[in-house]
Amino acid sequence: MGTMFYGGSETPVHIDDVALAHLKIVIATKLRRSESFTVSWRHQDDEPGGRSTIWLHPSIPLRFVFEHPEPTALDRAWIAELANSANSSGGITLVADQVHLSGGPVLTPVKPDGAAVPS
Repeated sequence: MGTMFYGGSETPVHIDDVALAHLKIVIATKLRRSESFTVSWRHQDDEPGGRSTIWLHPSIPLRFVFEHPEPTALDRAWIAELANSANSSGGITLVADQVHLSGGPVLTPVKPDGAAVPS
């Protein structure tokens, strides 16, 4: 399981290495172009109700940490779907029942049609 650290947040976001590798490509591409966008998810049942959204911006520090040292094989179609989501007004949405901060289950991106993207 990988981890994404964003801004000054003390709460890491844990994401499956395969999903994180694909997200990293889309995030890095958009930020390199100075394009900002959002990533959203619903809170888990054991957390206060609601949802969270982070605004990804080139001026905010971001770090990706992967559990496995070997690079992940990338799926171009998945990257294209994530990029399309990032370009939409809703941004990238992560599967609600797999989201947890500070060491919980894995965040998984969702296709624009709402289906989970397999990792």
